[in-house]
Amino acid sequence: MSPRRSSLPQDDATPESGTGTEDRGATPDRVALGRVAVPKASDVLVEELRRRILDGELEPGAQLPPERAIVEQTGLSRSTVREALRILEVEGLILTRPGRGGGSEVRRSDSREVTQHLDVFIRSNRIRLESQHEAREAIEPVLAAMAARRATPSQLAALDEMNARMEAKLDQLPAYLDANLEWHLLVAEASGNELLSAFMEAISRSIHAASASESFNTDEVRHTAVQAHRRITDAIRAGDAEAAARRMVRHVHGFGEARLHYPGARDEVEVGPPPLRKARATRKPSTTGRRRSTS
Repeated sequence: MSPRRSSLPQDDATPESGTGTEDRGATPDRVALGRVAVPKASDVLVEELRRRILDGELEPGAQLPPERAIVEQTGLSRSTVREALRILEVEGLILTRPGRGGGSEVRRSDSREVTQHLDVFIRSNRIRLESQHEAREAIEPVLAAMAARRATPSQLAALDEMNARMEAKLDQLPAYLDANLEWHLLVAEASGNELLSAFMEAISRSIHAASASESFNTDEVRHTAVQAHRRITDAIRAGDAEAAARRMVRHVHGFGEARLHYPGARDEVEVGPPPLRKARATRKPSTTGRRRSTS
């Protein structure tokens, strides 16, 4: 019995004799098969559910099928389904409640997820304080200008309240710094731009942590910041976008220069940020805009 021949071409195969047409010195083309990457079953399920959520097919508040039902519908194991649901929960796309009456519900992601991821990026890549200040100088004046066009009466009142709190806490550094940070985040929120606001929150938290020393925050630094905040708030209230941006440029640039020239500042990165703010309801920017002051 002749040996069984492989269905795949062999590296040392030679043409059969007797045809009279082959070039006996030629070597047949080799067939190279690379490794085939097969995605994990849990990743496939995550991608399917993520797509349906982000495309709006599954809207916030929608209940996913129970875990057992997903297992039956997909033919996947229970451990695979659980892993997929855990990934979606970490991404902020679903909220899973354990126990009887629990389950997984589609949720709307908020700015805290963006802030947390960006905070991790800043810390894990050890982004220098100088780079963070440069990003802040590029973004915050734009936010101040937007706030001058879009801030609501309640947001203006919140800025006034935070200015008063900063002034009242001048001799209490932790409380003063918290009010200082909150004022900047209120300006970002008043801009009505959710993406820039979330980005600004991550940077501000980092800079806040790196600037919390009492030796840097002298009485002069604190009083100067309070005065700058009041002037920027006045421009925002007047609807003067140009003045708000200009005053914010002067404020953040002056603070950044002072902080970067503080001993050792250029080598510092954020190591222990303050807690994240509570998520606020997203406000759509006004479509009417605000009248720019003529003063």
